[in-house]
Amino acid sequence: MLLRHAKSDYPDGVVDHDRPLAERGVREAALAGEWIRANVGDVDAVLCSTATRTRQTLERTGIAAPAEFVDRLYDATPGVVIEEINAVPSRFTGDVSTLLVVGHEPVMSSLALGLAADPDTDADNRAYQQVSAKFPTSAIAVLHTTAPWDRLALRGARLVDFHVPR
Repeated sequence: MLLRHAKSDYPDGVVDHDRPLAERGVREAALAGEWIRANVGDVDAVLCSTATRTRQTLERTGIAAPAEFVDRLYDATPGVVIEEINAVPSRFTGDVSTLLVVGHEPVMSSLALGLAADPDTDADNRAYQQVSAKFPTSAIAVLHTTAPWDRLALRGARLVDFHVPR
């Protein structure tokens, strides 16, 4: 799953990396966590940007899976995120079937679209079209792959769902 951080605030004098969640973001991050638990199930591991708003988003989801906070996920490219996903087997002990990546735009939408194996058939194209149109704050892209994490590559998954908790 790819989760864009929840709505952030813009306090004066605070650099981008340190911006906290806005009131709306606090509420919507909790809704994102509820949706994930109800529609996807347990999360085995999390890769999360080190930005304040991504860390707070993860905290507010209530997802208690082991998490790694990765500097490279802030201001990343799809290739960098895939490299971090490829390292999942060396980062976490045990079997990681469901991975959550908490990050930023524009990489979350680019990565979701880039991982999608066949946009003409993935989720009847609905999720692909939604991600192509907009990947708003708190949005969740759900992808399925049979590839091991260390071999996941572009076009290596199916985009099966997209949800914006509001």
